[in-house]
Amino acid sequence: MLDESLLDSPEGLAEADHRGLLRGAAEAGARVRTAARLCAEAGVNDLKPDGRPRAVLIAGPGAAATHTADLLGTLAGAGSPVIRLAPTGVAPAAGALRWELPGWAGSVDLLLIATPDGTEPGLSLLAEQAYRRGCTVVAVAPAHSPLAEAVGGAHGLFVPMATASYEQQDEQPLAASAPGVLWALLTPFLALLDRTGLLTAPPDALEKVADRLDLVAERCGPAIATYGNPAKTLAAELADALPLIWTEGTSAGPAGRRFASALAELSGIPAVVAELPEALAAHSALLAGPLAAGADPDDFFRDRVEEPPALHARVVLLRDRPIGSLTAAPAARDLALGHDTPISELEPEAGGEVESLAELIAITDFAAVYLAVASRA
Repeated sequence: MLDESLLDSPEGLAEADHRGLLRGAAEAGARVRTAARLCAEAGVNDLKPDGRPRAVLIAGPGAAATHTADLLGTLAGAGSPVIRLAPTGVAPAAGALRWELPGWAGSVDLLLIATPDGTEPGLSLLAEQAYRRGCTVVAVAPAHSPLAEAVGGAHGLFVPMATASYEQQDEQPLAASAPGVLWALLTPFLALLDRTGLLTAPPDALEKVADRLDLVAERCGPAIATYGNPAKTLAAELADALPLIWTEGTSAGPAGRRFASALAELSGIPAVVAELPEALAAHSALLAGPLAAGADPDDFFRDRVEEPPALHARVVLLRDRPIGSLTAAPAARDLALGHDTPISELEPEAGGEVESLAELIAITDFAAVYLAVASRA
């Protein structure tokens, strides 16, 4: 159950936020700037690659590496394939995970390692394997971690992960879907792939991303009331609902997939995600079934005190920018409302592709955090 009164109590939210999630969301812009500075100090901005890599391989544990690979692959387009190396193992523990390079990987490929931990023996072994194959290795992980030494031994490039002082003091592992983790891992790779020519993310573009994240933090922070706060509004709308996340536009896809992952990991809320226009066919049966808001005619007579509300779907439409006449948004609204299913819509302000993507991610990150904090208080 979501305590909606807590959403408008900044002090209550701060007290209930035991994992520092709201602080991490608010500091996303600062995290980008810190990561960009650490990149420059590591020499990323001075690199002069001979050309584009044949393929970019990304390895790391859990949602952090998955989201990083998804976002980089979307932004890079068809320039070079971006492939995530999925781990194997008997448990999702640092010591149990192992990664393997594909048989074709070699000297013309680039291996990126992204982890908020850095103690995984499997990643150190992967760096050594890449060195033997002639792959270039670049890693982002906490400073002074075992992985840093392994990458140095493989003659690779290591960039310290941008962390806050309170995270370094906390003995609990960082949540892979936490807002600060994503930007600390993603920013160095944006700068690196800009140098290779796979995407466009020069230092001034990263500064614009940080500025956009700061603006979202001002709009969505705990001190802003729910009625004027898009993240709190979305959190309240998704309370006791099954989110059907529909995305439109290339950049909105990874934002929607990250939102679904963050809802599951941070808030314990299941969600399904699909891209328009295919989402209309893929989820039409869901909207026609018992999850539709109008599917239970007896709900009007339900005892609001003694009986919990039935789970009903709510559509969340994420669009990365106005697309003009070629859009499935009207059909999406018609389908949802035709089944008495409410719909929430988010669309970023005008700007570059990375900025638009950052705004969608930031607002939905705040919404997932508010659901996590207000539901578990």
